[in-house]
Amino acid sequence: MRCCLIAAPALLTAAASASLRRRTASWRAPHPDAVAAVHLELVTLTEDSAVITWYTGVPGTDDGTGAMLPAPTEGQVDWGTHPARLNRTAYGEDRPTAHHHVELTGLEPGRTYWYRARSRGAAAAPTPLHLVGGNAVGTSPSGLGDGGPYAFTTPQPPPGTFLLAVALCNDLHLGETRAGLVAGVPLMRGVGQDEGLEPYPRIMGRALVEDARLRGADYLLAAGDLSAGGTAADLDEAKRILDGFGGQGEDWFAVPGNHDRAAVAGAGPFAADGPGWFDHELHGLRIMGLHTYDKPGNGGDAGGLSPEQLSWFRARLRAHADQPTVVFGHHPPAVQDSPFPVTGGQRLNRRQARALLDGYAAAPGVFLHHAGHTHRNKRTVLPAAPGVTFQEVGAVKEYPGGFCLLRLHTGGYALNFYKTRGAAARRWSERSRRVAAGLWPQFAFGRGVADRNSVTVRDLSGVRAPGRRRAAAVTA
Repeated sequence: MRCCLIAAPALLTAAASASLRRRTASWRAPHPDAVAAVHLELVTLTEDSAVITWYTGVPGTDDGTGAMLPAPTEGQVDWGTHPARLNRTAYGEDRPTAHHHVELTGLEPGRTYWYRARSRGAAAAPTPLHLVGGNAVGTSPSGLGDGGPYAFTTPQPPPGTFLLAVALCNDLHLGETRAGLVAGVPLMRGVGQDEGLEPYPRIMGRALVEDARLRGADYLLAAGDLSAGGTAADLDEAKRILDGFGGQGEDWFAVPGNHDRAAVAGAGPFAADGPGWFDHELHGLRIMGLHTYDKPGNGGDAGGLSPEQLSWFRARLRAHADQPTVVFGHHPPAVQDSPFPVTGGQRLNRRQARALLDGYAAAPGVFLHHAGHTHRNKRTVLPAAPGVTFQEVGAVKEYPGGFCLLRLHTGGYALNFYKTRGAAARRWSERSRRVAAGLWPQFAFGRGVADRNSVTVRDLSGVRAPGRRRAAAVTA
């Protein structure tokens, strides 16, 4: 996890001390029917749907990472349009599970709803985001002080006719064996997969492809760090997984990250000769892929573009200044509002970031810049380029584990983050929330619903709908 961040020592020490107190406290066998429902999260909110997740564990137990042992139970969400009348119920899986995933459908745009999630009679408690003053469960503070019900208001859909959808993802890290490992920081020992289970990057990569298709993505953009170390074997495996979505250069597109640097032009998605950056047109939509570690180095310092790439980028922006454009690359131009210390290695070189912003200011067609690298959900609008949404997307390979779906309409666009839904993916996502001594959700999930779900009004009438829609299908 060298590419991302180093957590504040005081925060990690406090978390580790709390964990030690839990482990050394006197232990009593729980009642066989006891269940604790925790980590309630409103993950996705669209104009007509909401995705809600939580975990059920056995009180008083410890799985070795500081989390409760799983308690498979039923799960339900009671909801309605008044806090005193939760008169509708949505259920999770048919079989008991500890990793609950419930989707509310048929909601009305612009309406406020209240809900409470329950398992075996126990109401689910929200994921605490106290370090960042965040809200994991709603768009208002309703219910946070007294245990619910919690409230959210659905947005209006983007104006106009739906055109197409693009899955935005990053940080698959094929070949990695411990999430959150930072060399030289004792409290950042990372979290590994349970013994005997399949490596988590494979699980999460395949789940990404499956869910992106099931959610209706026509195209997929992968913004770097497909591998953990740039080996040919790991990059080849990343390509095999992404090929489950379709053809490279036709249905999915990828750019390298700093972890991929060792084999940018030698394996997997980067086997073909080329500089690692490109632009491509999709039905009137221009996508521009940046290689944000196009420089010598060990991968741990700030990202950077070669002079050749920066010159190409400026020229292409000028040539297509008014065309609707999405830019994607691994390092974000800026990293704001982090509860952890921000280092230069988390972002692009400042001077080059300014060059990108100047280019966007002179190219009104650019409306979105998608980045990975930080492994978090964060929406930013910068004064230097107010017409561009800068969207950092949580990593595929660990909590919260998923992708962002960009839905384009003639009059605007929506960005919605989805956790991957497969049973193995949900299990690992829950386990890996223990990264950074359990503080990882404070950084990675998103301070509020708007960091992972937003709607922007924008003229995108220059984009056309595909002549043939991609068929949603489950991949092997």
